[in-house]
Amino acid sequence: MRIDGHLHFWTLAARVGEWPPPELAAIHRDFMPDDFAPVIADAGIDGTILVQSLPSRADTQFMLGLAARHSFIFGVVGWVDLKAADAPEQIRLLSADEKLKGLRPMLQSLPINWLDDSALDPAVAAMQAQGLCFDALPLPPHLPSLLRFAQRFPALPIVINHGAKPDIAQGGTEGWRENMAALAALPNLFCKLSGLLTEAGSRVALEDIRPYAETLFELFGPDRLIWGSDWPVLNLAGDYRGWQTMAEALVPAEAQAAVFSDTARTFYRIAEGKPNAAHGHGNRD
Repeated sequence: MRIDGHLHFWTLAARVGEWPPPELAAIHRDFMPDDFAPVIADAGIDGTILVQSLPSRADTQFMLGLAARHSFIFGVVGWVDLKAADAPEQIRLLSADEKLKGLRPMLQSLPINWLDDSALDPAVAAMQAQGLCFDALPLPPHLPSLLRFAQRFPALPIVINHGAKPDIAQGGTEGWRENMAALAALPNLFCKLSGLLTEAGSRVALEDIRPYAETLFELFGPDRLIWGSDWPVLNLAGDYRGWQTMAEALVPAEAQAAVFSDTARTFYRIAEGKPNAAHGHGNRD
């Protein structure tokens, strides 16, 4: 089973006034399962994790609706206002759908210390009670706060999206490796090998990306690293098969079963051959 651990579907009608703007012509259109079908067939991908791209309950319901109709969507990472008074009840209701695997606040658009607020505690408790994981979308300045958050909730499975978006185009981000190393020292932290090309500017050759991919592999290892395409955002910097082939060249052959399948199945509770069946997380404590 080959799994794409991170992609998006959207309609422009639901994104009025939201990203992406018209000048990003490569992705300024609808992207739906029928658009992805030939891509997934060409790439030999069996299933995907669909991740929120708007901070709205409507977007989450839209994704769960797609997951109900398309068996290749193995799981959904949705959105809830985690600081709202009714967040625990919203989480309980959404979790009635077994395709909901986790939640993601859009940290990259939030204050650097947003995660330090104790107002998050009831929602996190509800996530843990429902067996949900936490997708973190940080920029490098968010990483110290994410570390404190992860230390507060050591039983909450957390996955860092897109390697925390180091500024590859400018030769890297000072302190990125050290902060990522501190996070990787915690057993409940995972990371996605995704989104690197869109941070690379003109530096999109294999050898440009290699130091960052190898750092993530060194810090997290194959059992805590999940490959994802970040399609269709990926289209801003490359194409699906190109990124897949690059990632295969960057991940040692003996680790590819984990990075391209097993770690995603463990983290998002996807049983082999039974995409809707839940089982326990690994490395929770």
